[in-house]
Amino acid sequence: MGEKIAREIKFLKIYSLVLTLVLLFLFYLIIKPNRKSRFQEISVERINVVEKNGNLRLVISNSERQHPGSINGKELPSRERAAGLIFFNSVGDECGGLIYDGTEKEAGLVLSVDKFRDDQVMQLQYMEDTKSKNRKYGVQLWDYPKENSFNERMKGFEELEKLKNKDEIQKAYDKMKEDSLLMEDRLFLGRTYNKDIGLFINDKKGNPRIKVYVDDNNNPKIEFLDDKGKTIQTR
Repeated sequence: MGEKIAREIKFLKIYSLVLTLVLLFLFYLIIKPNRKSRFQEISVERINVVEKNGNLRLVISNSERQHPGSINGKELPSRERAAGLIFFNSVGDECGGLIYDGTEKEAGLVLSVDKFRDDQVMQLQYMEDTKSKNRKYGVQLWDYPKENSFNERMKGFEELEKLKNKDEIQKAYDKMKEDSLLMEDRLFLGRTYNKDIGLFINDKKGNPRIKVYVDDNNNPKIEFLDDKGKTIQTR
């Protein structure tokens, strides 16, 4: 009887030792550095690409878990954003992205480039009303008349959301524009919603000044406009 118990104890010791070695080996495989894995297929709601120190550089996400963005090292309030990729620079600010979607009402894809510590200044864009088949696509450029105005601009938009009267909202919006807080359209190269295809250049205040395009009736046109939008010369 004693010999049997001794054999069982010896077996349990050996079993315990082997199991411990297996677990340690598996643990090593999990934590060992420079380990590369290969998958044939993976389903995921969000992927964060980070530097060795943990700094975020890229987010690939669905719409529900999309990053809200960050400026001046501060994460922006939660907001609705389409699925896609959001890029971050070395100081932790969002610096551009690629977002896309398509429904029975509208569809679009936008590749944005952001100004340092500010909002977008360039886009490759496609936008469509899928019901009317009305669409616009091309390259869009903007300018910000006032440097380092992001925080001031965001405060202005927050105040706008508190207003209920349409006239008050328009007055506050016009004041923001007067104070050079709003982005100004400077250039569009592509197809407009009215089906003109060409180059459209605006001045610093966003007023159309030069149009070089072919209209929907295949007529080539060159227009020069004054700052009031009146055509002063055509070719």
